[in-house]
Amino acid sequence: MPSPFPGMDPFLEASDIFPDLHDRLINGISDAINLQLRPPYYSAIASRVFIEHSDRFITPDISVILDGDKPSLADQGSATAVLTSVEVQPIIVHVPHDEIREQFVEIRTVGDERLVTSIEVLSFSNKSPGEHGRELYKKKQREILSSYVHLVEIDLLRGGEHTTAVPLVRAERKTGKFNYHVCVHRFDQLENYVVYPITLRSRLPKIAIPLLQGDPDIVIDLQLIFDHCYEAGLYGRRVRYAETLPTPPLAELDEKWSKELLART
Repeated sequence: MPSPFPGMDPFLEASDIFPDLHDRLINGISDAINLQLRPPYYSAIASRVFIEHSDRFITPDISVILDGDKPSLADQGSATAVLTSVEVQPIIVHVPHDEIREQFVEIRTVGDERLVTSIEVLSFSNKSPGEHGRELYKKKQREILSSYVHLVEIDLLRGGEHTTAVPLVRAERKTGKFNYHVCVHRFDQLENYVVYPITLRSRLPKIAIPLLQGDPDIVIDLQLIFDHCYEAGLYGRRVRYAETLPTPPLAELDEKWSKELLART
């Protein structure tokens, strides 16, 4: 059963679903690329691992008891209060951390293992200010932009900070407002960014993936990859379209359109 939406399904941006979709897209993109690549190229899935602070609730590991009396007024009726002194004791504050593994796609050449193109599907961590995952991503982004490597960034999250290499103001000045987008930066076109603007009502685009100079781009159909991931992930069973709303909320006109669309399906 396909998604009721023509392109990206905003209900899949939920925090309990998108990480699964993210990894399925990475695998689907790599497979689609390998079906078209000729020697000496190949596509592989790589990953970076980092530790993030977790906000999940954990019951206290210890109870701290202070010896002696609590500070109190010695004589409630007198004008002079006498405080009972206590010794300050150290308290352990437990801060849980989670190990996070983020996958991305690389195109390399056989033999010298030269990195030609890096393909990223942005995650919550990449777009969250102050997160270690964002710092690592931006560092990698800067390194690639100053190297002889192409960078393809796919952003299917409406929430969070703008993260792709193209400045948002400049992009929207040329394309108009968009909900999602793909940004392609070719190392041999330093000042140019190819932007695929995607609205909630549009099909996901076919993306030209650059290789080395002299070799033609390969084209992947992001919509076909998404459709396969939707069915393989059984998201149609997991999402309660009639009972929930997308997170973050849709704009007023998009919400009205979404409800009308779902009512017809």
